[in-house]
Amino acid sequence: MFIAEKSQDNLLTLPAKELRIKDFRSASSPLAEKILHQLSIKESYPKELARTLKVNEQKIYYHIRNLQKNGIIKQVKSEAMQGGVANYYTLTEPAFIVKFSELKETQKIASLKPEYVNFLEPFIVDGRLDAQIIVGSPEPHGIEKARSKDALYAIELALLLGTFLNHIPINTIKLDTETHAEHLKNNLIIIGGPVVNKITEKINDYLPVKFNKTHAWNIESSLTNEIYAADEIGIIVKIKNPFAKDKSILLIAGKRHAGTKAAIIALSKNLKEIAAGNLRDSKILAKVVEGIDKDADGIIDEVEIKE
Repeated sequence: MFIAEKSQDNLLTLPAKELRIKDFRSASSPLAEKILHQLSIKESYPKELARTLKVNEQKIYYHIRNLQKNGIIKQVKSEAMQGGVANYYTLTEPAFIVKFSELKETQKIASLKPEYVNFLEPFIVDGRLDAQIIVGSPEPHGIEKARSKDALYAIELALLLGTFLNHIPINTIKLDTETHAEHLKNNLIIIGGPVVNKITEKINDYLPVKFNKTHAWNIESSLTNEIYAADEIGIIVKIKNPFAKDKSILLIAGKRHAGTKAAIIALSKNLKEIAAGNLRDSKILAKVVEGIDKDADGIIDEVEIKE
């Protein structure tokens, strides 16, 4: 469960735990509130809390027992200290609520700034997905007989898009090998580069940042004239659909699967920058990103915006 508050620019949230009224009473005294405030700052043990709050240690123990019994705090560790054992406590959740009536069905909380909404439209409208998602086939296909690993990234993208949806769509994902001309006349979200996704190859010539087939599918930008050869380079491009002028295409792709993963991470973590357009020309919604293995575990977990 979460509590949410819509500010002018952002949606603020906290994980929360529901309490029964009788459990909540243990947190309602002034001293209990002070204890919870301290434990929200850092985990602590009763003697330390007594020193900080300048109260008798037995009073702290009394409230600690009640708060733990009612599921508001929990013990996280024990340490030997001055001939005894210090039990450290923290909150079970950073927020708590008491419900006096049942939850009511409501519309999706509007959590996006207008520029984000504009970027995601027309793929998401009124909490509904209005797009065909196309991923590369995992079977050998095309001249290169490539196998796509994009199914994992489609799941990650679906989790991201799901945070903006009120309605769970069905039959929205197709393999490139089962995508026909009539399917291309929809709004399209295409995942994967031209080697593993042949629909990407079909739209490649329409892209402001595209893949060069004659040069090992390196990524070339018509905006900066830069050439990107690294496998960790990915692109996120939004263009009008050349197969249906009233529709749009969102391409999330890389030269290799590492670049596609970088593009997915960028879309998830850096939506503000992605929606701002290319660094050279903000009117063109085309970003080039590079995946980074920040913690050196062999897995891309961060990205750098190249343009």
